Amino acid sequence: MSDACGCGSDEPRTGEDGAQREPERLWEVSELRFAAVSGVLLAGSLIVGWADGPAVVELVLQAVALVVGAWTFVPSTLRRLAQGKIGVGTLMTIAAVGAVILGEVGEAAMLAFLFSISEGLEEYSLARTRRGLRALLSLVPEQATVLRGGLELVVAPGELRVGDTMLVRPGERLATDGRVATGRTALDVSAITGESVPVEAGPGDEVFAGSINGTGALEVEVTSSAEDNSLARIVAIVEAEQARKGHAQRLADRIAKPLVPGVMIAAALIAVIGSLLGDPLTWIERALVVLVAASPCALAISVPVTVVAAVGAASKLGVLVKGGAALEGLGRIRQVALDKTGTLTRNRPAVIEVATTGDATREQVLAAAAALEARSEHPLARAILAAVDQPTPAADVEAVPGAGLTGQLDGHALRLGRPGWIDPGELAEATARMQAAGATAVLVESDGALLGAIAVRDELRPEAAEVVARLQRDGYRVAMLTGDNHATAAALAAQAGITEVHAELRPEDKATLIAAMRAERPTAMVGDGVNDAPALATADLGIAMGAMGTDVAIETADVALMGEDLRHLPQALDHARRARSIMLQNVGLSLAIVIVLMPLALLGVLGLAAVVAVHELAEIVVIANGVRAGRTRPLETRAPRSLHGVPVSAAVGTDRSISS
Repeated sequence: MSDACGCGSDEPRTGEDGAQREPERLWEVSELRFAAVSGVLLAGSLIVGWADGPAVVELVLQAVALVVGAWTFVPSTLRRLAQGKIGVGTLMTIAAVGAVILGEVGEAAMLAFLFSISEGLEEYSLARTRRGLRALLSLVPEQATVLRGGLELVVAPGELRVGDTMLVRPGERLATDGRVATGRTALDVSAITGESVPVEAGPGDEVFAGSINGTGALEVEVTSSAEDNSLARIVAIVEAEQARKGHAQRLADRIAKPLVPGVMIAAALIAVIGSLLGDPLTWIERALVVLVAASPCALAISVPVTVVAAVGAASKLGVLVKGGAALEGLGRIRQVALDKTGTLTRNRPAVIEVATTGDATREQVLAAAAALEARSEHPLARAILAAVDQPTPAADVEAVPGAGLTGQLDGHALRLGRPGWIDPGELAEATARMQAAGATAVLVESDGALLGAIAVRDELRPEAAEVVARLQRDGYRVAMLTGDNHATAAALAAQAGITEVHAELRPEDKATLIAAMRAERPTAMVGDGVNDAPALATADLGIAMGAMGTDVAIETADVALMGEDLRHLPQALDHARRARSIMLQNVGLSLAIVIVLMPLALLGVLGLAAVVAVHELAEIVVIANGVRAGRTRPLETRAPRSLHGVPVSAAVGTDRSISS
């Protein structure tokens, strides 16, 4: 759901309906199409007037331009008024009616034309699709195998009952949450918890829907229904938090809420009291001029112009900002919570250390490990194979569920596996040190003799420490949230310079923690995975690592960093703070003009023509100021990276950048 609704628009678009109607290009925004027609008609009326054409033709063109422009906000404004809601659209409607009563149909048409443009720009800046929740639910397989009455039955996940026994074969996803009854395996739970390396699971261990089974078959006792499993809870949290954000008002509406009734009351008092003390026609006319003077034309157009300029400039930096409310929110952030896997790290585990025994060399240990992993689909295999130039595959490779691999190479019996299955012997201290540093340690054995130990860990992005230091220097409080274990989280947090660390968090735990942080100060959550979706939705502002992130993270977030360089994060924050400052300048100037014009109109110092002229001049000034939000500075120390061979600036301009 969008973060805000338009000034005069009805409630935000939601659900499938919103997904179908959400505009992705300027010409798809209905408000802008109406504005274009209204503008052409207004231009026609001006030409007729300058050419001393028939007055009736000029009036008809102005009236039609008014109707077309007003159609973008008057009907929805009336619906909102019926619900007791007011906004800038309410005041613009009243101002247009007042101008018509005073005989200034052209001025009313100009108000409608300008406001329809502002509505269209705001709608365009909010363009986004809603594929995120569907991507979440796609993690649940379409069918599950259940053991009932000694038979294997294939059923839909919704037919699973608590107490059933699921059979989960290697490579399959779990259909719902459960507890392992028999079997051992390594589970890929990165989508659910963010754990960067596979998690060993055996009898008695909890397992979650959407996890991918490794090499061992499992029998899992179902502990929750499909409607109440971990993925369903993630969906519920995301939906609830996006609904909360969807009711947030944008800056212009927050100002209009007290302004509209105040202006209406003032105009009514002017008309009534003036009529009692003087000529009723004179004071009613002055009251109407006051209404026009109070119309926030500059406010209505300047904020959307600033938003579009700032959002467009951000896209050139590889930052996708989803609308004006998101931009405002980004500018207010004072606390940043960073996910570990895929955000602070690359989510590509690598060999960081090799310990050897006796005469064995580092190369021999890696070669033996790579020989076994060459035939393996284990997620750690890629890290070990990447450390060897040309691995020679072993023969007769077999996987021992929850333990490791065995095989033959050049007549030697090889084993690779976790400590405990293979005795670490003299490398016990080195193995413990590796694990304490947050790495996954595997031991390598040849013909029953220990060769060495290999430490694999998902390492920090090279710019992570620089980014954290800059955020802290700029006054942001920085914390790490992760589903990884405490040892891994603490080790990497220390390298990054982060002192506040929260580890072993489930998705709902992250959301709860973010809610607590929000109570202290405006908080942004930065993540890239399904497991981050509830926290991204719960935060004041969700930021996704777009190039590496899952669809659900990108869709749930308010901002997406489309490149792989984390330094775009502080750059985006700086850009948003500057844009928000420009917004506040425009708001201040717009309100100052209203405050000055109203008493001058009341005293008769300025007539309708003068009031309109001041408004038009103010609009030019605030639009010019808003355009300044489009100025950016590229990263200075390193050129932006590419997305799959496409420059960042080009990649974010594609349909993917809007629809994702």
